[in-house]
Order: sequence, then structure tokens, then C-alpha cells
Amino acid sequence: MPMVNSGFSILSEDFAADPYPHFAWLRDQAPVHYEPAIDSYFLSRYQDVKRVLTDDQEFTTQTLQVRAEPVMRGRVLAQMTGAEHTAKRKIVVRAFTGRALHDQIRAIHANAAELIAPFLPWGRLDLVNDFGKPLAVCVTLDVLGLDKKDWQQVAAWHSGVAEFITSIVLTPERRRHCMDCAEQLEAYLVPVIQKRRRHPGEDLISRLCTAEFDGIAMCDREVTALIINVLAAATEPADKTLALLFKHLIDHPEQLAQVRQDPTLLSAAIAETLRYTPPVQLVPRRAERDAVFAGSTVPAGATVFCMIGAANRDPDAFAVPDTFDILRTDLGTARSFTAAAQHLAFGSGLHQCVGAAFARAEIETVAAMLLSLLDQVRHTPGFRYRETGLYTRGPASLCVEFTPARRTPELH
Repeated sequence: MPMVNSGFSILSEDFAADPYPHFAWLRDQAPVHYEPAIDSYFLSRYQDVKRVLTDDQEFTTQTLQVRAEPVMRGRVLAQMTGAEHTAKRKIVVRAFTGRALHDQIRAIHANAAELIAPFLPWGRLDLVNDFGKPLAVCVTLDVLGLDKKDWQQVAAWHSGVAEFITSIVLTPERRRHCMDCAEQLEAYLVPVIQKRRRHPGEDLISRLCTAEFDGIAMCDREVTALIINVLAAATEPADKTLALLFKHLIDHPEQLAQVRQDPTLLSAAIAETLRYTPPVQLVPRRAERDAVFAGSTVPAGATVFCMIGAANRDPDAFAVPDTFDILRTDLGTARSFTAAAQHLAFGSGLHQCVGAAFARAEIETVAAMLLSLLDQVRHTPGFRYRETGLYTRGPASLCVEFTPARRTPELH
């Protein structure tokens, strides 16, 4: 049986406020932690998490039928397997790699330059709410080919969708709100899809509309589900990672100085941020048959939550894991954004994040621009740092000050 500590719960306010101090205890004392309120098992050791993520036969994504499908308005990539998964994943991946990625980097730069410009003369901004969140939504809308003037409305609907997927416990009122957001987002997308079917362009929605699987085009519902899938996956972690990167570099001024001196270290700093504070903290799977971890049996049919944050700080996987170190030798920057990544921030195995290369390009492009513009960047005096989220986690805000720039970023 799993170990139950009556005094500890992952659903507690204490854990929500700061989960990191609890990870070592979980790995050592309760590597298979059971939460009776939600009838779910939580795994915290690196090798156990890696096993679940890479064995898609024993541990399936069936939980997403309940956790994602209602608000995605259809099946998402992570629910698919076999030929269907291969074909549809390829369509989405193509929009985030090669020539498409090169075009997007220009768009990312332009979006970031436009958003940051008004703050440069002031010398202060909130990197999350003034910049990161709107940037992540606008960049994703560009990829999809949706009108950026609607970004606030799309962001509001998206936050309802994200809340549904990432909430461990939802009240009936919040559930209704999330479903309402999803329905409105679907209603907004359907006429766009129909128009792209008639007049396709170069954007991802057009590609989804014109692509065929087994000689059959996808129906509107399948296309809608994949659009919402991309919107949630590309937006949720991006702004969090950017803010976390700056938080860690500001907190470690010697490492910030190293990155400023040697821009090639920026990739390593992003990779270490993903290991140290992964924006996606929990990944759910369903055990298809009884499975034994650390002497405890997880029964068939049970929901298993992989604790990415705890696994990424496992001393069996990383040396001095609770230290942020962009020069660590056990991470491997080059592979940190591929299927061979040592950290588990992008998941692992069949359903590894399709946008890992895009995420790297987006965060690198934006961070490099910000580092060149935000001279002597530091926390605003009196700013109190706070992170939120159990499933996806990031700063509620990140108020910084810097020496006002004399120049504005060039629009490429």
C-alpha cells in the first residue's frame, strides 16, 4: 500500500504556497503518495516518473477524456496513438519547425518589440502581466493566423479552458464558467475554419483544414480541438518560463553577468530554468494494469500524477539538484530541447511536447532582446514574489526595474 501521512496533502494550502520544500520528503518517505479526496496517486522519483511517461502502453492518456476533451471540444494529440497520432502530430510539428519556425522568429521579435516599447522610457514593468502573458497569446495567434486585435477576448476564453484542464478540484460554478469559455471559443473558431477551407493561407489553421489523414480531411470539430490544443500548449508555459528565467538570473547576479557576457549561455539558462522550476508540474496518466513502484502497488484504472518538479530535483538524476546552476554538466543544453532531454519539463516518450523547439526559439529570442534592453535589471523595491498553480506553476507577477533604455528595439 502507498504511504499515507495524515499530516500531509498535495491539495493543502501549504503545498500550493511552495511545493519545493516538500519534494525531498515525498521522494524519500512517500514516493507513491495517495490523495484519497481525488483518488489519485502521485509519483515523485525521477526513475518512476520517466517510466510512466515513456511506457504509453501501461500508462495511457485516457484521463484526458475527462480532464481535457470537454473543453478542447474534441480529442487532443495526447489522446491519439498509432498512425493517427503520427500523421496529426506531423502536421502540427511542421508549423513549429524549419522554414515556418524561421518566419515565426521574425514575428516573435516584432511582437516583443511592440509590447516592450512603451515601458522602456519608464524603467519599470511587470514581466508577467505587462509583457509575458500578452506576448505568449499574440505569438500563438500569429502562428494560428488569428486576428491579434481579439487577443484579450481569446486570452479570457483560453484562461477558462486552461483552468478546466489544470484544476485538480473544480466547483460546479467554475466548471460551468470553463465550459462556457470553451463553447464561446469554439463558436469564434468555426467561421474562421470554414473560411480557411475555402481560402487557405500559410498559417497553421489553414494547414489543419487542408491536411488529410488516410485520405480523409479532418472535420471542423477535429480541427477546433487541435487549435485549442495548440493555443493551450503554446501559451500556458511560455510566459511562465520567461518570467522564471529572469527571476532566477536576477536572484543569481553572477550568472546573469555570465549570460550577458556570453550570449551562448542563454540556452543553458533556459534549460536549467525548465529543470529547476518546470512550468508544467503535473502530468496525469491512467494505469492500465496494476503497477508496482517503490514496493507500493498502484491499482489498474487509477489516475497517476507524475510530479515533474520533484523528479527534476531528484539527486539520483542531477547533482546538487536544489541549486540553480546554468553551468551544470549533467543537463546537456543541446539535448534539453529534444526527445533526449534529461529534464522532464517537456514530458518524455510518445507524447513529449511537440513545441519544444518552438519554445526554445521563442524564449531565446525574447530573452536576448530583453537582456539587451533592460540594463541593470532588478526586482522593484518592496516587491513580494509569489508563485501560483499546482498543475502549471509560475509567478503571479514579476515587477522589475531597469535603467531606462535610450534606444527602442528594431522591428524586424
